[in-house]
Amino acid sequence: MSAHRAVNVQGAVLALMVTLLAGCATRPPVAPAPEPSMPTRPEPTGPVEPPPAPRPEPVVGISPATLPGWDEEDHLAAFNAFADGCRVSRDPGTRTQCDRAMHLRRTSRPVTPSMARAFLEAGFTVVEQQTPDGRPGLLTSYFAPEYAASRVRTAEFDMPVLAAPAGWRRGQTLPPRAEIEAAPPTGPLAWMRAEDLFFMQIQGSGYLTFEDGSKARASYAADNGQTFVGIATPMVRQGLLPQNGTSGDAIRGWLGAHRGPEARAVMALNPRYIFFRMDPDDGGDPSGAAGVPLPARRSIAVDPTQWRYGDLVWISADGGNLAGARGSYRGLVMALDTGSAIRGPVRADLYMGRGDAAGAEAGAVRHPLRMWKLVPRR
Repeated sequence: MSAHRAVNVQGAVLALMVTLLAGCATRPPVAPAPEPSMPTRPEPTGPVEPPPAPRPEPVVGISPATLPGWDEEDHLAAFNAFADGCRVSRDPGTRTQCDRAMHLRRTSRPVTPSMARAFLEAGFTVVEQQTPDGRPGLLTSYFAPEYAASRVRTAEFDMPVLAAPAGWRRGQTLPPRAEIEAAPPTGPLAWMRAEDLFFMQIQGSGYLTFEDGSKARASYAADNGQTFVGIATPMVRQGLLPQNGTSGDAIRGWLGAHRGPEARAVMALNPRYIFFRMDPDDGGDPSGAAGVPLPARRSIAVDPTQWRYGDLVWISADGGNLAGARGSYRGLVMALDTGSAIRGPVRADLYMGRGDAAGAEAGAVRHPLRMWKLVPRR
């Protein structure tokens, strides 16, 4: 207010109106604020160089409550999967949320579904992952098979389960399958049917039941560094299977009917070889590459160049087209494993569980996939 006080009130009002009109004539109108949009990967923000430029607005977090199917999710099961596997994460934000999950478990007995949902919505935002061409990715599935085995070699159980070679290092290249089987570098841990060993090597682990009823878990220990080659196409070329009859069951049936040199020759079409170690069967599920047991239907194998172990992920996969396929798979899962065929930012292999029923369902999963990463709030 000026030091000169106007005695005439009308004059003061008139002066104020003149001042306001002058300001309006020189100040540009204020543009309306833009509507918030779905966040994408934030662009890096370096130091601002002259001339001055406004810094980009921070990415606005999107709540998990916006995810398709969120209201139908079993939030307590999802919370438990996160709490059981989050310790493997090296991300500081995930470790912070992991500590909060542990605290909630300690102080709330039990954790209720509503508490689990509130924890997830308060602790994370979501960012959808994209393929390079913007198309859906792919969901497949795997399981822990259970097989009969023998302590000694027989006509039926004639393929050895081999331990890792001494001094093996990840990334090391060893001879292809045919050479390893001709001159095994280690002694047998057990003996299996040819078709069972072949498929256990594809799965990476399995549960064995021996003649005396004892059980063991065969876990991945090493590989020969050779590239995996599917044998279905060459079997068709050789006239061993019909063009429209290359399912896993068809391949297994052929190998079982031709045990011995014929089965070995066909298996050798895939040069990759997996070595195992024997662990006690604790009745649970196998450990993935992250080193923790895989919760059935709540864990996935991912591309480790695109994801980190311990990431919390929402998957939405509809429209499977294989015989016997379920219509959709949707929910929160943990990234706890990897596989040689799992490549890309929107590619996942869902762990279905152990045994024949899990195997039957896993074989029918080939669904278009969308994936969202749950990003921890700081």
